[in-house]
Amino acid sequence: MTLQITYKVNAEINAEELSSVFRASGIKRPVDDLPRLERMIDHADILISAWDGNNLVGIARAITDFSYCCYLSDLAVDKNYQKNGIGKELIALLKDELGEEVALLLLASQEAMEYYPRIGFNEIDNGFKIARKR
Repeated sequence: MTLQITYKVNAEINAEELSSVFRASGIKRPVDDLPRLERMIDHADILISAWDGNNLVGIARAITDFSYCCYLSDLAVDKNYQKNGIGKELIALLKDELGEEVALLLLASQEAMEYYPRIGFNEIDNGFKIARKR
């Protein structure tokens, strides 16, 4: 079966759609806090989305200055659509939007540590964080 996935840059999505793709992907996000998800959408600088018809099946959500650095906040693909290159394509489209001057950074879950090197990321060991409280 060949998938007919459509990719969109900065398409309008709502909190319910974002919650749904987060749930279907298994990513740990505040899926029941729709106002918070709405703020996550509203304050993102770039949203690259993957659609199967009218169904959101993948998202790359990022915050950037479009000049030096970009933080990839979310990369989520519905488990039913994983292993079809959707995540890789979301990253490629994000990189196209950013250009060659911008470094792309992310924090990976333990489950995804083997995935990111396969799609072009290099592991780094020099970083720090102040964790969120909720």
